[in-house]
Amino acid sequence: MTGAFGRLLRRLVDVREHETAALVASCAYFFFVLSAYYVIRPVRDEMGVAGGVPHLAWLFTGTLVGMLLLHPLFTALVARFPRRRFVPLIYRFFVLNLVVFFLVFRAVDAERAVWVGRVFFVWTSVFNLFVVSVFWSFMTDLYRPAQSQRLFGLVALGGTLGAILGSTLTSTLVPLLGPVNLLLVSALLLEVAARAARALDGQEAALARAARREEADAVRGPDRSPEAAGLQGAGIIGGGAFDGIRRVARSPYLLGIAALMLLFTIASTFLYFQQAAIVARAFEGDREARTRLFAGIDLAVNVLTLVTQVFLTGRLLRWLGVGLALAVLPVLSLLGFGILGGAPVLGVLVVFQVLRRAGNFAVQRPAREVLYTVLPRADKYKAKNFNDTFVYRVGDQLGAWSYTAIAWLGLGLSGLALTMVPLSGAWLLLALWLGRRYRGLRAGPRGPAPVTAAREPGPA
Repeated sequence: MTGAFGRLLRRLVDVREHETAALVASCAYFFFVLSAYYVIRPVRDEMGVAGGVPHLAWLFTGTLVGMLLLHPLFTALVARFPRRRFVPLIYRFFVLNLVVFFLVFRAVDAERAVWVGRVFFVWTSVFNLFVVSVFWSFMTDLYRPAQSQRLFGLVALGGTLGAILGSTLTSTLVPLLGPVNLLLVSALLLEVAARAARALDGQEAALARAARREEADAVRGPDRSPEAAGLQGAGIIGGGAFDGIRRVARSPYLLGIAALMLLFTIASTFLYFQQAAIVARAFEGDREARTRLFAGIDLAVNVLTLVTQVFLTGRLLRWLGVGLALAVLPVLSLLGFGILGGAPVLGVLVVFQVLRRAGNFAVQRPAREVLYTVLPRADKYKAKNFNDTFVYRVGDQLGAWSYTAIAWLGLGLSGLALTMVPLSGAWLLLALWLGRRYRGLRAGPRGPAPVTAAREPGPA
């Protein structure tokens, strides 16, 4: 891809020869993944509030159970099929689920719809983590560490644009079509994402050429790891269904990433519950107003994320390094929870939620994904999926039930917010430690995996 568009893109980010087409394809892929999710995210959030704020903790427990059931199935699929087959299969499985939910909502009465809505809340929470985790596993499989630090910010920008489209579609169409019909819109967008994922496989050779050229120019010399020798799209990773759990348990580095995920999720769940309580109080009984507010928050988050990703993300990863980039969100959480503790009102909540979520999508998420680029393929799919899905939902459980217990003891919204301040401090220290470990792994002679007890399996 050449001409004016290529020159414009290279002015925004440091895109090298042979990378432009793959970068555009990656952005398009993520665009459709997140647009599909953000069409139904406000619908899920409204159904969670409609089902009763006191029941949210149980819904998070149901989500954890769903992760327990799906993770071994996912790793078994990864072990038996090449990437170019299992990635589209996963997305089409969720497309079928969306069509089934649409038919069920159309068939049930209002009383049963509340229970179906709770199931849909759980399913959407599982769906979100799986489709995004699969996307980023694909990215860490395609892009080498140096490429990821330069380009993951712009890759994430594609998702932000898709999220803006999804939020805008929901805000515009929900008064015209109603929430249930939006499920079919989401299904259509997810099918396009599956096709984009298949097309991206064809760009792997160009990315590999660009990576070899960049690494050959580096002081440390060309990459001699086994994964640099050939293309991975047709290769089968092999192994067992529980490899992800075993590999995380044996690696201090992967355990550190898991702990980072836990602390992030606990804080996010506390803020989500406070959002549900404050919004329920501010818009009591007005379901359409709540849906519009949630969609408006999503839109504001994604506009701010877009601006940050265009002008700051890639530069922050290069200038500050991965560790300091990971530290941005815990610092923001320290400040935000402290202010919310002093003023637990809707305006403060909305500003904090927008800034925090934008910081996650624009800085924290790309930096966290870079951590996986120095690992072997089994870790990029199996261990990463375990951290992104099961560990994430364990954090939900810890956050949901601890929030419920503390609230039951009589601690108000201010006290609940202040309990997250010391947790954010621990999160900050862990982020800096992971940044140092990443630098050490990347500087190794072969970019070794921290899992020394298990070798990368060959094709089955």
